Amino acid sequence: MENGKIRGIKALSDKNGVISALAIDQRGSLKKMIGAASGHEATQNEIEDFKVAISSELTPYASGILLDPEYGIPAARVRDENAGLLVAYEKTGYDATEPGRFPDILDEWSVRKLKELGADAVKFLLYYDVDEGNQVNERKHAFIQRLGDECKAEDMPFFLELVSYDAKNDDVKGKEYAAVKPHKVIEMTKEFSKPEYGVDVLKLEVPVNQIYVEGFAENADDVVYSKEEAAKYYKEQSDATDLPFIFLSAGVSAELFQEELKFAHEAGSKFNGVLCGRATWRNAIEPFAGESEEVGRKWLQTQGKKNIEDLNEVLAVTATSVEEKLQKMM
Repeated sequence: MENGKIRGIKALSDKNGVISALAIDQRGSLKKMIGAASGHEATQNEIEDFKVAISSELTPYASGILLDPEYGIPAARVRDENAGLLVAYEKTGYDATEPGRFPDILDEWSVRKLKELGADAVKFLLYYDVDEGNQVNERKHAFIQRLGDECKAEDMPFFLELVSYDAKNDDVKGKEYAAVKPHKVIEMTKEFSKPEYGVDVLKLEVPVNQIYVEGFAENADDVVYSKEEAAKYYKEQSDATDLPFIFLSAGVSAELFQEELKFAHEAGSKFNGVLCGRATWRNAIEPFAGESEEVGRKWLQTQGKKNIEDLNEVLAVTATSVEEKLQKMM
């Protein structure tokens, strides 16, 4: 018999068992982007209206949408009837008052309240450096265990989004970080696949920085990984977990994200879909906030729709159905 966790994951999957969901749970970064386009500080209503436009125009082509309860409730109400709802549970950003990038949950929300809101699943973002040391990481482990237990108690799927970093190097886009990224991403994938965390779906970065892969790099000096090395890392990441896992777009262009998915598939990665954010809708901000809602919606109805449909075509031939992994959860 299906439990609530399996029902929730299915609600966020398409007819092929692939998660092809939109992510627009950005808060602080979206406020800055809208403000830069409009020339004034973005208001609550402006952020809500942008999310409403994304949800109403694009969810007919997605299996689900990730929103936040701070600005995303109106958008949740206008999503397509066949699109599942994933809701963010973390405060935006992280605690910058001490080392460790510690997360926190939203003060006014609980898993029960998110469930009552109509969420099919809960998402939590954790910044994690596998090499930061026990004092920091054991606190994070305990925190995620508590969240896992809360989701179990409510029979809600727990999507854990993991973003790697290096406590000793802030430049996560540089070559130096690219060299250590596979180790950090693969090891944290292993860690949070352990049953004590109660995670149901992992939302992961690709294990390399693709612009430093041979054939993708702009010039030979930028190559950090050969194609064979990069493919090996994708396969290692896939083999590091028995959980369903999906890729996040990490702000890269729509085109590069699709190339990453093709590369992952060819490498033997058994990923189960995507949560795609800025790669889909980022270029709608300028017409929406800089010109008018009408112009912004026109962009979403044309280029935004095309971005999702192109992505869905790639997913149809690259992603693996979540069904087999769900059978193990029963």
